[in-house]
Amino acid sequence: MTAAAQKDQMDHVDATAPADEEPHARVEGDQRPDDELSWDDGLIARRVTEGTAPQEAPARGATSRPPAPLAYDGPLRSRLDALRELVGLSRARLDNQTLAEAARVLDEATARRKLSGQHTVVAIAGATGSGKSQLFNTLAGAPISETGVRRPTTAAPVACSWSDGAAALIDRLGIPGRLRRRPLQSAEAEAQLRGLVLIDLPDHDSAAVQHREHVDRVLKLVDAVIWVVDPEKYADAALHERYLRPMAGHAEVMIVVLNQTDRLPAEATEQILDDLRRLLDEDGIALGEYDEPGATVLALSALTGDGVGDLRETLGKLVAERGAAARRVSADVDAAAADLRPVYAAGQGVGLSEEAREEFSGRLADAVGATAAGEAAERAWLRSANRACGTPWLRLWRWYQDRGGPQTGSLPVRPHADAEATARQRVEQAVRTVSEHAAAELPTPWAQAVREAAVQGAQGLPESLDELAGQAGLPPGRPPRPGWWPVAVLVQAAMTLLQIVGGAWLVGQIAGVLPPNLGVPVLLMLCGIVGGPLVEWGCRLAARGPARRYGQEAERRLREAAASCGRARVLDPVAAELLRYREVREQYGQIAGVGAGR
Repeated sequence: MTAAAQKDQMDHVDATAPADEEPHARVEGDQRPDDELSWDDGLIARRVTEGTAPQEAPARGATSRPPAPLAYDGPLRSRLDALRELVGLSRARLDNQTLAEAARVLDEATARRKLSGQHTVVAIAGATGSGKSQLFNTLAGAPISETGVRRPTTAAPVACSWSDGAAALIDRLGIPGRLRRRPLQSAEAEAQLRGLVLIDLPDHDSAAVQHREHVDRVLKLVDAVIWVVDPEKYADAALHERYLRPMAGHAEVMIVVLNQTDRLPAEATEQILDDLRRLLDEDGIALGEYDEPGATVLALSALTGDGVGDLRETLGKLVAERGAAARRVSADVDAAAADLRPVYAAGQGVGLSEEAREEFSGRLADAVGATAAGEAAERAWLRSANRACGTPWLRLWRWYQDRGGPQTGSLPVRPHADAEATARQRVEQAVRTVSEHAAAELPTPWAQAVREAAVQGAQGLPESLDELAGQAGLPPGRPPRPGWWPVAVLVQAAMTLLQIVGGAWLVGQIAGVLPPNLGVPVLLMLCGIVGGPLVEWGCRLAARGPARRYGQEAERRLREAAASCGRARVLDPVAAELLRYREVREQYGQIAGVGAGR
């Protein structure tokens, strides 16, 4: 719109305004004095006169029914609940910076839900010289936003609302009352966009840092965005890399407008539109062609008005559907889920396999010497059997050798310092191995949490294993005896008695007390001398089976004690961390719509 046209339109506004009305627009719901509402740049759009206005602004002090708040549908509400649960479960494992964007999405979704669901907030964004402010004024029907050759022209966001009840939404954007306006249009045009809140943003490539900060802040809060590009800068890398590509998931609430087509011949316009669509496709932005969900691409001229009707119709549909706000929140959730994927997505083999658990228990059993203890128990049982069933003379000799030694059934565990150091190293190696197995497929934060849980649980584990090994060892004294053992003892006693009787008989014959008869006493003595070792040898063969079972039972008890201690101190804390991860992964899968591990 030319400066002369702007002046003529302002003259028309001033000519039709009531005599007692101030020359500047009053902000809806603002109770400040009139002198505080003035904006002295002369570019103010005011409501039309009483005779031509399609809808009168509510009188000062009048009460109106507040607009209904925004309502999210069931799937979106479930995703938001899952995201909130995910953030809560992850606070102890992830840093605040990692969860910052997800927390912001939750806060903004909650804040937007409390506000009007009958209004749609649309921002017009563009580069310097793209004509976005001119397009903003054309849609509003009045020169609300300043235009000109001076760069940057728009210094702060300007809001234009097509209906009442949007004050809270504009407050959320941080736009002051002096920058809030109403459109100047016919009743039909205003009704088409009823519920629209249009925001003119500063240039996103402005040299002023504050202007770019305004753009970045408001773009995170609006329901939809109109990106205005011109034939010269539509392929600007700053636009595509900083905004369009990161916002590719927001395609359904995005309109891309090629402005200033009046400067191009018809065939050039189509070529630029095709190239623009190609660039958008490379950015990952889905295009809403053939009634498919995605961004809308239009060509128009804000100066001549050519194509503006198509944009107005598109905006009318967007406002009438009243679904842009929910789609924007859903896209924000998608973006937050994509950002969080590296800290939640994992491979298929998450968790501890049964083989890893058994290997860990086996390493602990080796550390406490379970196998050696079982072998010692077996040897102790055999020694006890030999003592009980051996000849008295052999038992006397063995008693003399064992005098002052350890008791038969005792099982000393790692008596030497070198053995203790080796056992400690085995325990530490077992803990490292099982923690690496558990953390192998986990994302880095959760893998670190699993390792820390394993290391913390392993503190004092060698000492606990020593204590449990002593408690689980065989009781001191003689091992339990099988049922045939007393019979063997009696037979061995009979063999000894035969030797004694035969020897006494021979002594009696030699002394002349008994009649000479060498055959019987010699036979008795031979039976006793030969029978005793035979009984001992037979008992030793018979004792192998019970001794082996006795040793295996001792080894089993020690292995179970070591496994129980390792499970309580290491495996259970690791399993708790894995369970927490599975819970957050399920929540993440609900947010992302797929399994996190896939």
